[in-house]
Amino acid sequence: MIQTVTHYFLHFGMPLIIAYTFFRNDYKRVYLILLATMLVDLDHLLATPIFSPNRCSINFHPLHTYYAMAVYAGMLFLPKPYKVIGLGLLLHMLTDLNDCVMTYLDCPQCLSEAAARELVAWLGSNIRS
Repeated sequence: MIQTVTHYFLHFGMPLIIAYTFFRNDYKRVYLILLATMLVDLDHLLATPIFSPNRCSINFHPLHTYYAMAVYAGMLFLPKPYKVIGLGLLLHMLTDLNDCVMTYLDCPQCLSEAAARELVAWLGSNIRS
């Protein structure tokens, strides 16, 4: 339950906080752009099955790879709205990574086949200690 609440807060609440805090003059437009970056999850349609509750998206789906994340980070250095899009995409990746870590902490064997297992295991072990 806490994982689901955290996931949806990071997808819907945190973008609003970021938009209002850092882009106050244009926060509604920025918030909509940040929400639109969730369309990155369309790459889940390429997976079989499309949804798997214990699958870690990080480095599994094409738009969730480390290479894609490097592009998203590079977008932070471009002018608006690309900067905002990059920010939204990175926030999305952090949300998905958080999901992976929370799944790992509850069930390490559930992510035995995860493409980002080493990263998730490292983060999980540092959270525990």
